[in-house]
Amino acid sequence: MADDKLKPEEILNVSYEPADRDWLTPTAVFRKGTYSYSAPLKHQKYLDLPNQREWNPADADWKLPENWKEIILEGMGRLLKRHRSFKLYLDICVRCGACADKCHYFLGSGDPKNMPVLRAELLRSVYRRYFTVAGKIFGRLAGARDLTEDVLKEWFYYFFQCSECRRCSIYCPYGIDTCEITMMARELLNLVGCNIQWVVEPASNCFRTGNHLGIPPHAFKQTFEFALDELKDLTGISIDAPINRKGAEILFVAPSADYFASPHWHTFLGYLMLFHEIGLDYTWSTYASEGGNFGLFHSSELAKRLNNKIYAEARRLGVKWILGGECGHMWRTIHQYMDTFNGPADFLEEPVSPITGTKFDNARSTKMVHITEFTADLIKHDKLKLDPARNDRWKVTFHDSCNPARAIGLFAEPRYILQNVCNHFFDMPENTIKEKTFCCGSGAGLGADENMEMRLRGGFPRAHAVKYVKEKHGVNMVSCLCAIDKASLPPLFEYWVPGVEVCGVHELVGNALVMKGETRTADLRGEPLAQAEEPTA
Repeated sequence: MADDKLKPEEILNVSYEPADRDWLTPTAVFRKGTYSYSAPLKHQKYLDLPNQREWNPADADWKLPENWKEIILEGMGRLLKRHRSFKLYLDICVRCGACADKCHYFLGSGDPKNMPVLRAELLRSVYRRYFTVAGKIFGRLAGARDLTEDVLKEWFYYFFQCSECRRCSIYCPYGIDTCEITMMARELLNLVGCNIQWVVEPASNCFRTGNHLGIPPHAFKQTFEFALDELKDLTGISIDAPINRKGAEILFVAPSADYFASPHWHTFLGYLMLFHEIGLDYTWSTYASEGGNFGLFHSSELAKRLNNKIYAEARRLGVKWILGGECGHMWRTIHQYMDTFNGPADFLEEPVSPITGTKFDNARSTKMVHITEFTADLIKHDKLKLDPARNDRWKVTFHDSCNPARAIGLFAEPRYILQNVCNHFFDMPENTIKEKTFCCGSGAGLGADENMEMRLRGGFPRAHAVKYVKEKHGVNMVSCLCAIDKASLPPLFEYWVPGVEVCGVHELVGNALVMKGETRTADLRGEPLAQAEEPTA
């Protein structure tokens, strides 16, 4: 983090009193630490995006095309016809304010335009002006605004301060999903080339190399070789990790951060240990070496193109079904959009665990099973030998990552796993977990370092709940299921609640797993196992 970052007490100095200014007047101020950089030209070119150019959101001139207004309004018209939900959400909001204090960005900033209801009004006001009779006749009296460059800049500022976590939708009495409005706004911004680096660059890399980090196939293979050597040293067991193997029963897809970042790496090791121990007939892929889908934060077309890579590789390799790792937006894309984008995947078989015989009926259309569903099923059928004492140095809580939680309702399985691999597990307060979970503050492409102040503000509610269980139960480890969480929570906790670390669920599984023929004295972080510290008779 930058040396000039605000101190915690400065960020906490937030006023929630309504501003004494007209919300219809655009007020975006591009101050350092509160916005994301624009996408580099080379990545715009690779994805063939509109209005390619070098530009800076903080500059007065955004180098928009001369007919940018017509492009936006034509695009809005198309989206209104294509997405019935978009028009419905724009029409039915009564501005009751039930969502107002549910957004972590509003709680962390006090900016009223970060209330979900008012953030949506920024777009809804333009919709009223050009697509409703009342707005065309009464203008501002009907809450309508002309589309100007300042309004466009305000859209960019605030719709890239929404992490699309969907917490606000849980509390809306009409079921309005403000995330969908954010997605539409970002699609419109992209039509005139207004997009951010932390969305476009990962998507571009995914097309170029198969994954967000830009890792080429030979480096992918070398990374696996390094991991297998490390596991040999830790366990004394030679483990194999098949890559691009045709005819395997299962294709396993994980976020690229799992095999190239920390603390994700330890989750990756946990996967490899688990699959070896149960003798899983599976393969990794260098082509589909990414589970995440940053296209979801850009446009439906880009999300569709990225999602298709996984299924194209499943077809090429001739697998029966797909197993997915600990990722966030991969699972929202698969669970909520797959059939519309690319499916159903009729060329694959309905997933059945080769170890337990369990049929995963919930994946009958997508043919893709979440790793925690798979592992929880193994534990339930007593297929794993586990020693939870090996994790006794950790007092663990679980952060419900937004997409696995609110998008697919994955609440019980990760907790069931953690309660079987840890002796000390404590949930955070009920109004901060499961479907009501708080976001890490860095999702939907907002995890860039230049956006650090808003990340710290947006992540404060989550950190505050972690602080509660740390003080009450001594929690020192937060487990989660999302690669973005694993990247963004460590600096968040360093700032708000020092002394708390972050891990994936399958790191703790790997620690607790008692493998046949193992010679272990250390956990996956190289620290002594609890049982190894005990004197032998």
